[in-house]
Amino acid sequence: MSDIRTYHPRRGRMSPAQRSTVDLLIPVLGLPDGPLGIAGPVVLEIGFGLGHATIEMARADPATTIVAADVHTPGVARLLAALDREHITNVRVEHGDAVTLLRDRVPEDRLEGIRAFFPDPWPKARHHKRRLVRPDLVALMASRMRPGGRLHLATDWEPYAEAMLEVLGDEPRLTNAYERWAPRLERPVTKFELQGVDRGHVVRDLVFVRV
Repeated sequence: MSDIRTYHPRRGRMSPAQRSTVDLLIPVLGLPDGPLGIAGPVVLEIGFGLGHATIEMARADPATTIVAADVHTPGVARLLAALDREHITNVRVEHGDAVTLLRDRVPEDRLEGIRAFFPDPWPKARHHKRRLVRPDLVALMASRMRPGGRLHLATDWEPYAEAMLEVLGDEPRLTNAYERWAPRLERPVTKFELQGVDRGHVVRDLVFVRV
């Protein structure tokens, strides 16, 4: 599998308070090192931004643990602070690359689902190899979901939506839950979605099921 990164290695500035939040709360609310050992149903969220949607989804489904993975430290600090403030206990935060987590620490057939809302579309052709939804990574995601598990994606970049549809349709362990695009499901509206809508973009949801 390629080690090409699927994210921009941005350097977000953290205040001393944010740094203190991460240092204090990662040992409590972070995902423990080593193989995934959480009991019960687990859903992986890849890239949570500031974590607002994560909080809403955790409240709506308290019986499921959300493993929320992101590489950008200021967003990690914000989510940790919100989880602590609101006493939400069914989220574990992974401050790191979700692809590495999936490859090295998640057993096959383990996850109830994977969510990736508005991943970077990498619109330039020479950067398509960095996309999250590409054949090798889709095969990895499919292998880590149990039969019946759901891969839920959303994008406001129409060419990426079409490419997602093609790549997902070519993965033999996945089948489209809908004829083409999924309807607007019970998914929180994200900041990135609102920005795309303001620019006149069409939001597409895709839901594929592990067979």
